[in-house]
Amino acid sequence: MRRSPSGATQPSLPLVVNLPDRMADTALSRLFTGDEALADARMFSLPGGQHLFDSGDAADELYFLRAGRLGAIKRSEGEEPRFLGVIRPGEPAGEMAVIAGQPHSATVVALRDSEIIALPAPAFFAAVERDPDVMIEVSRLMIRRARSGASSAPVGEPSVFGVVAVVQGQLVRDFCERLADCIETLGFSAVVVGPEAVSAPTEWFSTVETDHDFVIYAAEFADVAWRSLVGRQVDRLFLLGRGDEIPPMKLETHASEPLVRQRLVDLLLIQRPDCKRPEGSETWLDATGVARVFHLREDNGEDRARLARVITGQSVGLVLSGGGARAYAHVGAIKALREAGVPLDFVGGSSMGAIVAAGVALGWDNAEMETRIRNAFVESSPLDDIALPLVAMTRGAKVRERLHEHFGDVDMADLWLPFFCISSNLTSGAYQLHRRGSLRHALRASISLPGVMPPVADGNSVLVDGAVIKNFPADVMRSMHLGPIIGVDVTRGRSITAEDVRSETIWRWILSGDWRRGPPIVSLLMRAATVSSGRDLIAAREATDLLILPTVDGVEIRNWKAFEPAVENGYRTTRDALDKLGKPVTDMRKRTSLREQSVIDAQS
Repeated sequence: MRRSPSGATQPSLPLVVNLPDRMADTALSRLFTGDEALADARMFSLPGGQHLFDSGDAADELYFLRAGRLGAIKRSEGEEPRFLGVIRPGEPAGEMAVIAGQPHSATVVALRDSEIIALPAPAFFAAVERDPDVMIEVSRLMIRRARSGASSAPVGEPSVFGVVAVVQGQLVRDFCERLADCIETLGFSAVVVGPEAVSAPTEWFSTVETDHDFVIYAAEFADVAWRSLVGRQVDRLFLLGRGDEIPPMKLETHASEPLVRQRLVDLLLIQRPDCKRPEGSETWLDATGVARVFHLREDNGEDRARLARVITGQSVGLVLSGGGARAYAHVGAIKALREAGVPLDFVGGSSMGAIVAAGVALGWDNAEMETRIRNAFVESSPLDDIALPLVAMTRGAKVRERLHEHFGDVDMADLWLPFFCISSNLTSGAYQLHRRGSLRHALRASISLPGVMPPVADGNSVLVDGAVIKNFPADVMRSMHLGPIIGVDVTRGRSITAEDVRSETIWRWILSGDWRRGPPIVSLLMRAATVSSGRDLIAAREATDLLILPTVDGVEIRNWKAFEPAVENGYRTTRDALDKLGKPVTDMRKRTSLREQSVIDAQS
């Protein structure tokens, strides 16, 4: 008897060197040939949900995945766990830690029942001495994974997805076939598999998954056994329901424990073709506990194309920074992106950037965006309801009224696009991530600059402007999807000068009309909250694939009238950045298809 890495006692299986095709005729495969290797290596089964190793564990063995699927997860103190990616059959796990002689830096868990080949570290180094090509091949793999880690890219993108109906009346197979067509138009091979495979062996699934770029397992509501198998066989699971129906009281997702724990279950809500805005999605989130929700109108090709981009890692995330009146530049940036045909699939931001991002998520076109921002901020200052500064210099009543006028009582789950915004939790000392609940309540917290507007009470927590802790949340966007990220940061460049803080009598301030913009101290507070350090900028560059820095030096941070110059600057800067790319934004993280890889292999 041997003890598995997870601590459960299991019998070792007889080591039969029957490696997957992707390991055949490689230096790594030679680790498991010859009497010496066979004497040291062992193979064991790792049930879905069990950990192969945890972060901090000693790296005393090198692992290879023979069949199944592993997931790598990074956990950092104070942050949500980040799913790094998938480890597929024929790939090693834990090689960096073994070679470095250090504990594992990530946790690796079985996403489904898997078969693992383990080689003790001393046996691995002995094999390297006999065959130096082994180390060369492992080093190349380590370099690729290190580069992926530096760019926040996954070590292995999910390629096996399940779509499971959780209510009756949904034709899942037809939906998946159309989705597969969209995936193939993006240059990948895709296959849809139904309940005909319910009795197939593990090796059959591995073969299908190896022969196609993407595999979609489609399970109708009536196929109970197949639904259960799909929930244990995929890298990511989609639950399919109807947005115009109330979820049943008892809803069985069949999602495996690893998928649930690692937040790898999403919800697809089918909406009527004439749906103006989804409603009631919060009840679906409560019933399913999913990580993300996507709304798709019936027979809408654009919505299916968006989901295909999500699956293939070509969906585009847009992150907008705070910056007071300078955030008007975001309006111009969005106009330029749309004119260039760049899809916007995920949106998020902080402070004033959150306001603009929410408009995108609601489906505002360019004209509506400009009209609403003008009405809310340009035509009259939102900060001229001056109050006795016991808690803040303004009462915040005008901001509340305008948020209600333009965002109403919409829940974030009912937005057409996945959206988030950031506020700063003064009670916990960390940033607050808003993805559910009242949209205007979250926006009110995200723009509540301390000292300028009253804070927002959320239970026992006190929430203020997101810019205080995280003004440019590109790293949060990276945790939401795998595709390219566009970031627009309006806080760079020259800002507060000595002229801006010159001594001024209260009477001159009132008579000049400058009081409508708020007291001069507002500029100091806003700029102090939105200053990004060099370290922050470096982190932003690492998290974004296209970083746009509008030069809005001429726009004073509380000059709410400076709409046109800020918008024009954001538009021009974004156009220039797109012109320099040389390829579509959606291709910035595009993976190599099997067809393309075969051509590369033939030429090498």
